[in-house]
Amino acid sequence: MIFFALGNLILKLKRSRLPRPEWASPLIVVIALFAVAAALYGNVKMRPDYLVIFLQYFIPAMLGIYALQNRNHIMAFMLIILRNFTGFSRRFALVSRRWINQHIAQLLEQEFVFFSKGDDIASLNKVMIYVQENEITRKVKIVTVLKEHQQENERFLKDFEVLDRAYPHIKMEYVTIIGIFGPSLIDRLCGEWKVPKNFMFISSPGEKFSYKVEELGGVRLIL
Repeated sequence: MIFFALGNLILKLKRSRLPRPEWASPLIVVIALFAVAAALYGNVKMRPDYLVIFLQYFIPAMLGIYALQNRNHIMAFMLIILRNFTGFSRRFALVSRRWINQHIAQLLEQEFVFFSKGDDIASLNKVMIYVQENEITRKVKIVTVLKEHQQENERFLKDFEVLDRAYPHIKMEYVTIIGIFGPSLIDRLCGEWKVPKNFMFISSPGEKFSYKVEELGGVRLIL
């Protein structure tokens, strides 16, 4: 609950224009944050044995999440260890190394899709920084949905070429599509490109956006 309050405050500071069905004033959120913190402290003070039980579940869960987020580094470390196997374990090491290499290659080849308005290279640079720091993939497809007879932004295309050279380890592809951005388009592209919806991103929509984020079927929001 404390994280909910902190997330709410961060959204108010970073994305005040983000549409939201419910709204709470910053003062109410801060009061709720301290109330939850006080209740948590009181529970720990009264029953410290509950804290031990909580940590028995919390720590393994956090370790599991950390392992998933850093599985490429963990597998690379395992490869280093397996290279030192000799004797009767050599065959096992070779099979394991082959499996790990294949799995790492699959992770790196998984493509991500970002829907861009095609006019703000600064926002696109933030997306690339996020992908580089938080995702394993090395392939990103930038998609701009244009209306019929709408022309591409020539300046954006030139800036995109510069940005592509700034991230040599990530293969960037720019694609324009004629149509209307919405759930039906996302469903079609998801099937055509074999990219799961949770590997698709959009930036924060404005007040005039026709759909709620949850209506897009799992597309992630990059703040």
